[in-house]
Amino acid sequence: MENKNLSAFPIGEKNDAYAQYFDGQSYLAMLSKEQVIIANVTFEPGCRNHWHIHHAEKGGGQILVVISGRGWYQEWGKEARELKPGDVVNIPANVKHWHGAAKDSWFQHLAVEVSGEKTSTEWCEPVDPDEYAKLK
Repeated sequence: MENKNLSAFPIGEKNDAYAQYFDGQSYLAMLSKEQVIIANVTFEPGCRNHWHIHHAEKGGGQILVVISGRGWYQEWGKEARELKPGDVVNIPANVKHWHGAAKDSWFQHLAVEVSGEKTSTEWCEPVDPDEYAKLK
């Protein structure tokens, strides 16, 4: 890896457990497993996760806090939103979305799991590579 000092947070290990749900290489560092689950997710340039949904009957969802690099977030049926350090994305439960790095930049965000009842994550199709290629 060419840059080990993207932020004050550790990059962690290759995200092999979820590699099937990503296009490109990502890394995962669990920062908190108590009270609130928080992970630092690092994406190599061009890496993004597949469309997915954080299901919950009550509460739930996810909050992304961008800490390094440049990336993208998109909800199903909406335009992609560019992300830069300091941006915060509040993702309600049951909303189909994806997020990841820009083609030319490493990208890191803290992923905060919002507690809820009967939560699960449904992984869906990959982001269309032609649509991703259109993002600047």
